[in-house]
Amino acid sequence: METTWAPRLRDAGLRVTRPRLAVLDALAGHPHADADTLVTVARQAHPTLSPQAVYGVLKALVAVGLARRVEPAGAPALYEVRVGDNHHHLVCRSCGVVVDVDCVVGAAPCLSPSDTAGFAVDEAEVVFWGLCRECRVQTPEQTAQALQHDNRGGASA
Repeated sequence: METTWAPRLRDAGLRVTRPRLAVLDALAGHPHADADTLVTVARQAHPTLSPQAVYGVLKALVAVGLARRVEPAGAPALYEVRVGDNHHHLVCRSCGVVVDVDCVVGAAPCLSPSDTAGFAVDEAEVVFWGLCRECRVQTPEQTAQALQHDNRGGASA
């Protein structure tokens, strides 16, 4: 059962279990996957894995910093194992594809709020919305509408 994930699990204070290894492998192969997708993929390695077990593993992995939960507006939560580098995401409004984008400044937090209200800010999460290359090619009229929306200040981040 010794894998590349085993030392990372132990270092994070978690036991090495088949469900955790199956979910981590699924996450590594399917970045930005939702929990249902991860259940399906993880069951290929561990067929008796329940959805509840996957949700529990995801919660534990996020809590110890081995996984990250990303919550694009209007979409189910997505998970990834790229953690600790304060990267951001591009999300296609049409097909929902999610792509990593490095932080412009590089150091966390790469953005500073105008007023911290007493918070010690340690991370900034930015989601850029638009249309991916494939969707722009398939739906040029939607691209024009999205650009008009963005130019009127209707884009949200």
